[in-house]
Parts: sequence; C-alpha cells; structure tokens
Amino acid sequence: MIPRYNRPNIEKIWSLENKFKIWTEIECLISEKQALLGIIPKKAAKDIRKKAKFKVKEIEKIEKDTKHDVVAYINNVSKYIGDSSKYFHFGVTSSDIIDTSFSIQLKQTSEIIRKNLLDCIKILKIKSKKYKNTIMIGRSHGIHAEPITFGLKLSSFYFEFKRNLNRLDQAINEISVCAISGPVGTFNSVDPRIQDYVAKKLKLNSEDISSQIIPRDRHAYFFSVLGILASSIERFSVEIRNLQKTEVLEVEENFSKYQKGSSAMPHKRNPVLSENLTGMSRYIRSAVIPSLENIVVWHERDISHSSVERIMAPDITIATDFALTRLKGIIKNLKVYPKNMKKNLNMLGGLHNTHNIMLKLIEKGLERGIAYKIVQDSAMKTWNNHKEFSEVLTKNKELNKFLTIKDIKMIINDSKNLKNIDWIFKNKIK
Repeated sequence: MIPRYNRPNIEKIWSLENKFKIWTEIECLISEKQALLGIIPKKAAKDIRKKAKFKVKEIEKIEKDTKHDVVAYINNVSKYIGDSSKYFHFGVTSSDIIDTSFSIQLKQTSEIIRKNLLDCIKILKIKSKKYKNTIMIGRSHGIHAEPITFGLKLSSFYFEFKRNLNRLDQAINEISVCAISGPVGTFNSVDPRIQDYVAKKLKLNSEDISSQIIPRDRHAYFFSVLGILASSIERFSVEIRNLQKTEVLEVEENFSKYQKGSSAMPHKRNPVLSENLTGMSRYIRSAVIPSLENIVVWHERDISHSSVERIMAPDITIATDFALTRLKGIIKNLKVYPKNMKKNLNMLGGLHNTHNIMLKLIEKGLERGIAYKIVQDSAMKTWNNHKEFSEVLTKNKELNKFLTIKDIKMIINDSKNLKNIDWIFKNKIK
C-alpha cells in the first residue's frame, strides 16, 4: 500500500519482520510438542526455543539463490540454532507455516479493523439520538417523498454497521485456523496432536481437513465480508456527498481553517473525504472476486492463490483500516444544518403530505383510485404553479366534498408524520 493510506500499526503486521517472527513462534511450538511426544530430543526443542533467530536481510539474500522464501528462512535460522537445527521444521511443510502465519496476520489486522468499526457504530448511535427530532425531507429516487428525521437516517447506518460487525466477527472466526498436517494433509510425518497444541497456544481453531493448505473458502468469506463493509462505507459517503450539494447543503464535511477546496476556485468546500471513501470502497471490493477464485486449487495444493494473497491481503486490510478511520472522523465532525433541512422540506409547498391526504379520503369512503386522482390533480397544480399545496386543496371542489379546510390543516402537520419516531428509538435504539 502506498504511504498515503498506510497507518503504522497495521502496516507493521504485514512487515517481513513480523511475518518471520510469527513463523519462528510456530516452529518453536511445533518443536515443543514434538519433544513432549518423544519425536525429537527435548534438548533440541530447548535449543530451538532459545537460539532461533533470523535477520531479514540475510533471508532476502539467501532467497535470491533458493527462490523459496521458507527454505531461505530455514537456512538462516538453522545457522543460529547450530547442531539441533536438523530438528527445526521437522516433518512439516512450508504451507503449514505460511498458512498458519497468514491466519494470525489476518486475525491481528482484523482486531484493529474491528475496533475502528466499533468506534463508528458508537458515534453513529450518539449522533442518531442527537438528531432524533431534526426533521428533513426523505427522498425516493432522489425526489422529495415524505418527512423523516436526520437521526432516523443515521440510525439506518447504525444498524447496517452493527450487521457488518456481526459478519466481521464470524469472518474472524472463519480465518482464525491452524493447519499443521504435513505433505498433502495426511499427518503422515507430523503427529495430529501437534496441530491441536499449536492451535491452542496461538488461540486459533484447529483445521478439520486441510489437504496441504487451509481451504480458501475461509479467506473468500473474510474478504467478501470486507467487500460488504466497503459498500456500507460507500453508501454513507454517497449520502454525505448528495446532502452536501450546494443546492441542498443539509450536511457538510468539516472544513479546517487552512484547508483548500480548489486550486483555481477559492470558494470551494468539496466533500473530498467522502469522495475518497467512495474510491477506497471500490478498491476494497476488488478483492472479492480474486478471493473467490482462490478457492479453486489443483488437487491438494498449488500456489496459484499465493501471489494474489501476498499483494491483496496487506493492501485490502490496510485500505479497510484507513477507510474506517476516515469514516469515523467524518461522522464525528459532520456539520448539520437543520435550517436548510427545514427549508428544503418546504421547497415544494407541502407536497410531502399527498399520501396523508389520500389516506384520509379513503377513510371517508372513496375508492383508492379516485382518491389518488383527486390528490394528484391538486399536486400537479401545486407543482406547476408553485402554489402552496394546502391552498390548492381548499379550491379542489371534488376534495372539498369530503374534507373541510379544518381537516386539511390538521392533516398537513409535519409532527404527525413523525408520530412514531419516539417509539422507533425507544424500542430499536437502546
């Protein structure tokens, strides 16, 4: 990932230093259990635990000749272990180490992503309650429909991100697996109890049947969950972008003192953070298809998935972390303009009340089709002539047979449109 979108805490997880550190711990645990089972001498396990170390630059130099990173790593570590090195990496394969390490790295990054997601959820809950009664127009197809509140709008994102949290927890569990099963997954050269031991020590689940690699449906599920999360991030971002349009301006991203919106037009205050998240979301979702394709490998093992994961996993998790961090800041610092919301609500002269008028006519005994036509006639006159809807209604002779001026005034009441908002928040947002 380019430095612009990197955060040090998650970048470190994908460093070669951290990867080889994890590899070393896995190898030490394997040796420990092998010694306990009498497979290798106890002294060898102690030597491996005490002396096993590596140097990244040395491994990279060795790999230029071996063309195999695990072999290069083994050669480097063995140099420091000495005589007991013949029992290092005893009976296991590269996949045992790489795949189990990959699980740990994904788990480590997921914990950071989860915390950021949880922070977003908490802020959304606070903001939802704060703007519970802040009335605004609800839009259908981008067109004015009926009133809602900004708090209700935010609450839809609150619950959406809660669902994302549940999916992420499931995905973390899905990829938190250990596989130490040897060549082609038969446990022929490695005792099955070693896998369970290593898994327990590393706080991972022990894989059921792994062939020679951990089945990639697990990872496909993980990256698909990140893809869904990215779409939720984009949905929020697009909402902000639309509501920040000059002619709408119901909300606005925070604009700092020395910030510049345009190199050419000094007046510009652009929703650049939300636009950035739209792009980041597209990139995160790009991992879904490759992760699905990685499920398919030849027989018990090939490495067709490997290059994809080496590029994709760091970049996509780093991008997700960045996106959630930025989203958190947008939500927290969002400027809300209730006056503009009220102004936009009344832009069409009260046309957002058409449904309530129609329902009242039906209650009075009219057929739905007839009631619809009567209200639509008045609505179109309001729309075309820029009149107040209530004024037009009072001059509709057909409608006046069923509704008095008093009835109309009682129906055209925005507070009644939102009579159940308190119930929603009391029963749903606890």
